[in-house]
Amino acid sequence: MTETDVAIVESRADRASVHICDQLRELADWTERRDETRPDADGGGTFYTLAGFDGVELRSFETLHIELESPADAFDCDPDLLVFASRHSGDTGALLTGHFTGNFGPAEYGGDEDAVAEACPNALAELLAAFDEFAPEGYDVGMECTHHGPTNVGCPSLFAELGSDDEQWDDPEGARAVARGILEIARDGVAPHRDRQLVGFGGNHYAPRFERVVRETPWAVGHIAADWALESMGHPTAHREVIDAAFDASQADVALLDGEWPVLESTLDEAGHRVVSETWLREVGDRPFDLIDAVESDLGTVDEGIRFGEHHEPSFAVVDLPGDLIDTAEGIDPERVRAIIEAHTVAFTTENGGSRVGTQFALPEGATRLELVEELARVLESAYETVTVETSEMIAGEADAGADTGAETDMDTDADANANVDTAVNAVVAEKTAFDPALAQEAGVPEGPKFGALANGEPVTVDGEEIAPDRVERRQIDRFEI
Repeated sequence: MTETDVAIVESRADRASVHICDQLRELADWTERRDETRPDADGGGTFYTLAGFDGVELRSFETLHIELESPADAFDCDPDLLVFASRHSGDTGALLTGHFTGNFGPAEYGGDEDAVAEACPNALAELLAAFDEFAPEGYDVGMECTHHGPTNVGCPSLFAELGSDDEQWDDPEGARAVARGILEIARDGVAPHRDRQLVGFGGNHYAPRFERVVRETPWAVGHIAADWALESMGHPTAHREVIDAAFDASQADVALLDGEWPVLESTLDEAGHRVVSETWLREVGDRPFDLIDAVESDLGTVDEGIRFGEHHEPSFAVVDLPGDLIDTAEGIDPERVRAIIEAHTVAFTTENGGSRVGTQFALPEGATRLELVEELARVLESAYETVTVETSEMIAGEADAGADTGAETDMDTDADANANVDTAVNAVVAEKTAFDPALAQEAGVPEGPKFGALANGEPVTVDGEEIAPDRVERRQIDRFEI
C-alpha cells in the first residue's frame, strides 16, 4: 500500500493518453479487474490495480478528459490524487509537461467558468523532477499555467502530458517517459501538498518564473493565472470568488506575481492574501514560519534587505555593530565576513541590494556579541599588525546602571566563566604601520607611481636621493567603538 491513493485516467478519445497508459501497463505488474456497476465509457468494465499497491488504480473513459465530471467517483481506491494521462497540443516541439485545470473567466474548453479544480502542487513538483530524469533526448520539460476543464474532479488532480504534435503523440519513447513519471509518483506515494505552496499570477502560458521557483526553492506552485487568463477574467474585484478559490484549491496563502498588476495586487491584499517576491521565497527557504514572522517583525523584511543566517531559533536578541568595523572587514575579505555573519546569526540587515552586510544582527539565544566581534577582529588581523578587542566585565543585571569592573581583555579572551558577570564589548582597536602620503609629499615624492611603490614597501629615488619606505610611514590606529 502507498500512503497516497492514486487514480490514473486514460481517455480513449486521446491517442497519446492511450499510448501512455499502454506503456504504464507494460512497465509494471497490474491486476486486471472488472467493474460491472459502471458503463465501460465511464470508467467501468476492465480496470487495473498496481500489483503490491492496491491504492493505485487505472481506469479508461470514452470521452476526452476535459469533459469528464467528477471522475474520482469512478475509482474504488477513494483517491487522494488523480492523474490525467494526456496529450499536449501546441507549437512547442517535443515536450513533457504538467499543469492544473480551471478557468479564470469563461469556460471555453470544459469545466465551469470562474472555477478551478483542486490542485496538488507537491505532486506536480515531483512529476517535473521525474520528467527531468526520464525525458528522452530532444524532449524539453516544463509546466503550464492553469487552463481548461475539468473543474469538478473530486480530489486533487493534475495533467501529465506528452506533446506537442502527432509525431510525439505516437512516439513510444515519449509515452514511456510520461508513464514512468506517473509510476514514480504513484509508487512513491507522493503527497498532493507540502507546507510551502503559493498561487501564481501573470507571466506567459509556460510559466518560466513559477517553474524556476519549483525547481530552485522548497516552494511548490499551485494554480497559475497567466497574463492571458487575467485578461480573460477581467477586473479582479469582480472576480474575487475565483481568486479566493485558487488559494483554497492550492492550499496556499501567499501569491507571487509575474509582471506589474497593481489592481490585482491591491485586490489580493484586501482579500488577505500575502503577495511576496521571488527574493522572499528564496531567502526564507525552508525556515520555520514562526522564525520568519519574528525576524520580519523585529528586524525588518526580506524586501528591505533582511537576510537569514544559519541559526533557526525563533528566540533571538537584536544587536548593533559599527558600520566602519563591518566596512573595514568587508574591504579585507567580504566572503569571509559574510560566512562569519551567517554562521553566528539568525538574521541580519544588508545594504546595496543584499550584497553588503549591514549593522544589525539577530543573535540566537545564548550567543554573545563578543563572539561575533572576535571573529570580525580576526579578519582585521590579515591587514593590521595588532588587533585588540577591548571589553569590560559588567555585573549581571546592572549593565543598564553602568556597573563594571574596569577589566580589559585582548581579542582572544573568553567571556567570564562566572554566571553573574557579563562581558561587554567596548571597542576593537587595530594598529599598523602604514604609508603616509603627507610625509611622502614632505620628502618631495611626487604623487603617482612612486606613491604606489612606497605603499608597497619599495624604496624610490627622488632627485638622486633614495627614499626608504619607513621614512614615509606613520603608525595608524583605527578604533572601532562598539
